[in-house]
Amino acid sequence: MKLFPRVLCDAARAAWREGFALGGRDVARWFPGHMAKGLKRMQSSLKLVDCIIEVHDARIPLSGRNPLFQETLGLKPHLLVLNKMDLADLKEQQKIIHHLEGEGLNNVIFTNCVKDENVKQIIPTVMELIGSSYRYHRGENLEYCIMVIGVPNVGKSSLINSLRRQHLRKGKATRVGGEPGVTRAVMSRIQVCEQPLMFLLDTPGVLAPQIQSVETGLKLALCGSVLDHLVGEETLADYLLYTLNRHQLLGYVQHYSLGGACDDIASVLKRVAVRLRKTQRVKVLTGTGDVTVIQPDYSAAARDFLRAFRSGVLGRVMLDRDVL
Repeated sequence: MKLFPRVLCDAARAAWREGFALGGRDVARWFPGHMAKGLKRMQSSLKLVDCIIEVHDARIPLSGRNPLFQETLGLKPHLLVLNKMDLADLKEQQKIIHHLEGEGLNNVIFTNCVKDENVKQIIPTVMELIGSSYRYHRGENLEYCIMVIGVPNVGKSSLINSLRRQHLRKGKATRVGGEPGVTRAVMSRIQVCEQPLMFLLDTPGVLAPQIQSVETGLKLALCGSVLDHLVGEETLADYLLYTLNRHQLLGYVQHYSLGGACDDIASVLKRVAVRLRKTQRVKVLTGTGDVTVIQPDYSAAARDFLRAFRSGVLGRVMLDRDVL
């Protein structure tokens, strides 16, 4: 069945504009104080840094990166790591790389830090970038310091832990979470390699103060870079359904045994809630008094829908296919 998707739901657009105000009075809700302070601390730590590793979500390789990083962090050697490649549809990987090269990003590595895929390429690439940098004036200092940056919840801490597993055979050094805001401040240096002696600085995820595109904002939210409740779980679920249908990714139909594709989020969430037995008791005022009825829990169904997408259960996706 081919489903022709509707236009991006007005509710999603309205929710983004109302909740995020595109840099208006509500910006503090999603660009909190720790983000602004984190950016200043990164800048003040630059004199200690030999190279910058920027981590971003491979599902949105061409959108959502913070332009302030380039402005604030100057001309340090720069490696872009597109993480969570196991969740991304990379059939057009070469086109992505070509597009990034057009933006001046010539050093890109795709990784899956959960399974340590391609992580071994990072330190040799970093050493090559440092060695070829015209700012390479290290004297007799034989240790290296690398700053890891990125928007929230793209896997910065996971990358550090993966590097430690690969090169030191040691466990976790940084806390990892499934939602943005786990790393709140620039941390102490964390050793990730002995030969060469290399330390990484884990930093808080920092979003741009203004996100001009509604689509970009919703993509970031869908990937978990923005807390769900700031947009609304049901609104995000609506945008997710729109995206899956637009790209003809109908794995949700089989996963939830829906019987067929659908572009009505209320109908989908109702059937998901019933299937998962997610219900809630609601009091309804009638002419004879209050009556308690059982209704589908749409919020719980939306949370499960988003969780299934983010874990890869619904299949791999490239959210920037429209940009490509």
